[in-house]
Amino acid sequence: MRLYTRTGDEGQTSVKGGRVRKDDIRIEAYGTIDELNSFVGQAAAAASATGALEELSQQLMEIQQELFDCGSDLAFADPEGRDFKMKAEPVARLESWIDAHIAAAPEVTRFILPGGSEVSALLHVCRTVCRRAERRVVTLSGELPVNVDAQKYMNRLSDYFFAAARAANAALGVPDTEYIRSAEVFRKRKK
Repeated sequence: MRLYTRTGDEGQTSVKGGRVRKDDIRIEAYGTIDELNSFVGQAAAAASATGALEELSQQLMEIQQELFDCGSDLAFADPEGRDFKMKAEPVARLESWIDAHIAAAPEVTRFILPGGSEVSALLHVCRTVCRRAERRVVTLSGELPVNVDAQKYMNRLSDYFFAAARAANAALGVPDTEYIRSAEVFRKRKK
């Protein structure tokens, strides 16, 4: 397989059903998702290397597959009437994972700074890149049709990364770093 095609030398690239400029909002949206996927891979490798976070590593590898699905769904020049890969089920699964990660971490009452363990820090990078990817998808959805399940997935995924980062610190015995000038801003859990 030859990696270079020279077809993009003039600043255009192929999407499913056509060609667009490389700075097209559709390319920006799924390109940012691709960037996120790279960071998720790094976080999965770091989680696996701890020997204590294998379930988290497996979740992250599943998320990588789903991010590819999201990017694929956004790559249509004309998405009308398409059978998309991303459906509602992965969003529901993310919510159950979020709930489990929240239950595994100490109660949060103040804003948390990214960091703690290496895995947690990497998951916070994933969270912020995910939020940027979601903003790109929202921009795209304001101009062109998109798979709403992919958009919902991106929204829920940033919450997943926050919850997973806190749970990773808890599992590794590393405390979260609270923002010291933060008031208590989160409600206590009902018992």
